[in-house]
Amino acid sequence: MRLIPAIDIIDGKCVRLSKGDYNTKKIYNENPLEVAKSFEVHGIEYLHLVDLDGAKSKHIVNHKILETIASKTNLKIDFGGGLKTDKDLEIAFECGAKQITGGSIAVKDPETFKSWLEKFGAEKIILGADANNEKVAVSGWQEESEKELIPFIAEYKKEGVVYVICTDISKDGMLQGPAFDLYDRILAENPEIKLIASGGISKFDELLELSESGCEGTIIGKAIYEGRISLKQLENYILNDGQ
Repeated sequence: MRLIPAIDIIDGKCVRLSKGDYNTKKIYNENPLEVAKSFEVHGIEYLHLVDLDGAKSKHIVNHKILETIASKTNLKIDFGGGLKTDKDLEIAFECGAKQITGGSIAVKDPETFKSWLEKFGAEKIILGADANNEKVAVSGWQEESEKELIPFIAEYKKEGVVYVICTDISKDGMLQGPAFDLYDRILAENPEIKLIASGGISKFDELLELSESGCEGTIIGKAIYEGRISLKQLENYILNDGQ
């Protein structure tokens, strides 16, 4: 299972929110590149970079930070937050993103999202399926749609989606454990997708459990920043092939 640390950006700084609430913002580092380099030093290959300013503004904002991290590390970056147009995607890919995540756009403008799958390829486009009470959330999690999560994922699987990041918003940033049952149900109904678990990771053993359940990757955020999981533990996991 791939380990994918997260860096969330507001005003150029590395922050974390709780349950997606911007009022809970906590700054962990003024320099996202420094954080990214610390991940790379410990053998981590992947990074989930979220443009929270972009999510609010509904267009890409922090692409310079993406460009800096992509040019000064070898991390494979998936980038999300406010991507709404082909131009946004072109900027993200030009600045070094290997993949982008589309969440709100997949709900509000499915034709555009489907066109991205065709234009850029399913390997580069991740479906962001984030949910509250199993209803898909949009607009930086500020709104709940009427879309039911599992049918929503199944619908896009038929359109060729391969990668899905799923966050149970009620667990995000709460350090109370991930939504194991939800992921089991998603994978039971959609075994072909590459499911990336996100939200709630609080201790190292949970990573082993998610790996056993069949998740292709796990995004880890606050547990790293709060010292619940050390980068050394992640390094050992990678060196020992997930043991």
